[in-house]
Amino acid sequence: MENRNGLVVGAVTTRASGHAERLAALALIDPHADHPQPVTLGADKGYDTGDFVMELRDKAVTPHVAQNQNGRRSAIDRRTTRHPGYAISQRIRKRIEEAFGWAKTVAGLRKMRHRGLPKVDWQFTLAMAAYDLVRLPKLLAEPAA
Repeated sequence: MENRNGLVVGAVTTRASGHAERLAALALIDPHADHPQPVTLGADKGYDTGDFVMELRDKAVTPHVAQNQNGRRSAIDRRTTRHPGYAISQRIRKRIEEAFGWAKTVAGLRKMRHRGLPKVDWQFTLAMAAYDLVRLPKLLAEPAA
């Protein structure tokens, strides 16, 4: 998701494992990592691992990951959290949850109709594209003067 407008720019499904979401995030950020302007990636506490943060920094992507300090030291240090952009990313991060909520309630993804990763991936990607199409008229509307 891109933060300015809340549009989903990439969607992929993975098998449930402890690392699949982080690997998918790295794959989805790759096309944007060599962008001339600074790139950030916002994520929840599940992404606060040393290897994930280090891979993002190797790709010149600033990790705006929520700090997980439950009994351990966070991989996100002060050099990231001191910037105002980090606080903004943490506030805006909830927008992606809105897309998932819409997909469950409106697009019918609460209970999957298909089995198998390719079919579920197709259904999820279609739902995220539909979410963007529903949001577009609101984004394109002229602001009230």
